[in-house]
Amino acid sequence: MLLIGEALIGEEPELAHIDIMVGNKDGPVGQAFANGFTQLSVGHTPLLSVIRPNLPAKPATLIVPKVTVKNMAQAAQIFGPAQAAVSKAIADALEEGAFGDMDIEDIVVVASVFIHPGAKDYNKIYRYNYGAAKLAVKRAVDGFPDVDTVLREKDRMGHAVMGFKVSRLWNPPYLQVALDNPNLPVILDIVKQIPKSDHVILEAGTPLIKRYGVDVISKLREIRPDAFIVADLKTLDTGNLEARMVADATADAIVVSALAPIATMNKVIEEAHKTGIYAVMDTLNCDDPVAVLKKLDVLPDVVELHRGIDVESTAHAWGSIDDIKALSPKILVAVAGGVRIDTMPQALEAGADVLVVGRAITNAKDVRQVAEKFIEGLNNPEIDQFRVMTDF
Repeated sequence: MLLIGEALIGEEPELAHIDIMVGNKDGPVGQAFANGFTQLSVGHTPLLSVIRPNLPAKPATLIVPKVTVKNMAQAAQIFGPAQAAVSKAIADALEEGAFGDMDIEDIVVVASVFIHPGAKDYNKIYRYNYGAAKLAVKRAVDGFPDVDTVLREKDRMGHAVMGFKVSRLWNPPYLQVALDNPNLPVILDIVKQIPKSDHVILEAGTPLIKRYGVDVISKLREIRPDAFIVADLKTLDTGNLEARMVADATADAIVVSALAPIATMNKVIEEAHKTGIYAVMDTLNCDDPVAVLKKLDVLPDVVELHRGIDVESTAHAWGSIDDIKALSPKILVAVAGGVRIDTMPQALEAGADVLVVGRAITNAKDVRQVAEKFIEGLNNPEIDQFRVMTDF
C-alpha cells in the first residue's frame, strides 16, 4: 500500500506545507522510513514524531525537514512546534478514524515538513503544521484529488507560491483585444485602461511585433502579469524557431498563417505544444481552412477566421465554425475583422469562442467603457480565484 497526500495551510513566513506518505512497514513507505531514519544528512536530519518526549505517535511517523536547518533556532522550530503539531495531528487523525480499518501497528507515515527560514511565531508554526498534517492524512486516505478534480481545477488558478498565474483558455467565450498600433507608449496606455478580466486576451498584433520584436511581450507582461498574451507573428516559415522565440518571450500563443506550408504549420504546432503554449492558425486569405486543417499532423488549439481590414465589406466566414469544430471537440474558433458590439450576438450564436476586436476598442474615446461593454456582452461570469487552499 502506498498512499500520498499533500496540504498547504497558513501565511508566510509561518506557512506550512506538508507531503505525506502512508504505507505498510514491509512496503516502499516502510523502506523509505528505515532509510530516512538511518541515512542522515547535514541540515536535513529526519526525526521521529513524538507527541511529547517518550510518547511517539501512532502510527509511527518520520518527519523529514524540506529546508536545510542552519542553526539551533531553526532546529528548535522543527524539534518543537513542528514536531508537536505533526505528532498531535497524526494521533488525532487516528482517534477520529481517518485510517479506517488499517492495522496501525503495520503501517508507517513519512511526513515531509516545510519551515520557512523566516518563521518566528511558534504558535502559528504549530497550528499551521497541525492543520496541514491532518488534512494531508485525510487526502492521502481519501485518494484526493481524483482525476476529474485534477482536470477540472488545473487551469483555474495559479500556484500559491509562484506569484503569477499561467492562463489557459478553458472557459470560452473570450474577448481578444488586438493591439496593432505600432506605437508602444500608446499601446501600454491602452492596456492599462482595459479592465482586468479572466475573459480578456491581449494580442501583440503583427505591426506592433514587426516594429519592436517579440520583446514587446515582456512590456505587456509588466502591466498584466497574468494575462493570456497572443503573439501574432502570422508565421510563414521557420515554424519551430518562431514558436520557440515566442515561448521564450513568455507569450501564451503563437499565430501561424494558414497560407504557410503544411510542414511549417506542423512545426509551429509541435514546438508550441512542446513549450506549453497554444498554436493559433490564422485563416486570412485562406479560402478553405477546413481542407488545410485536414492535412495537418496535429490540429492547432485555435482557428482564427480572419476577415482582413481591406476587405471588411465582404461577408464573415462564420458559417464554417461548425465544420471546424466537427474536427475536434477541443478546438476553439476565433473570429476577427470588423467585430462590433452590434455583431457580437451573431458571432456568439454562430459558435465563436473568441471575439477578436481591435480598433473598436483601441481607437475608442473611452477604452475602458467600450471594453467593458464587450466583456458584458460575453455573458460569462468571472472565475472564483480565491480557492488556493480550499478542499474541493
